[in-house]
Amino acid sequence: MLYTNLKHLESAEDHKIALSENENVMVICGRMGPMCVPVYVIAETLEEEYSHVKFYDMEFDNPESSVIRSLPEVVGFKGTPLTIYYKSGKVVRATARIQTRKQVEAILNEEFSPLIKA
Repeated sequence: MLYTNLKHLESAEDHKIALSENENVMVICGRMGPMCVPVYVIAETLEEEYSHVKFYDMEFDNPESSVIRSLPEVVGFKGTPLTIYYKSGKVVRATARIQTRKQVEAILNEEFSPLIKA
């Protein structure tokens, strides 16, 4: 289990439900390591500001996280965390490794702007 304040996805079924129930979703798939923890903290601090986005984590080493690790968008990625941004159940962006708050906000604003209707 990941020790974050984010909502945890513990199974492929949890992942499926999160995507089906929410239009804008960010999932951080990682470990409790130095490249991952800063991204969890960023997501935790942005949850209130981006109330139209649901933030989750999923443990990279959990066999159930194959729903993320096997995505075509991350196949060539090296390192954790894998951060996946979904809109209406579809991957719209994926990143790997550490990200700054500015980088995460730029993606959230571009992909999930509440002013843009897809």
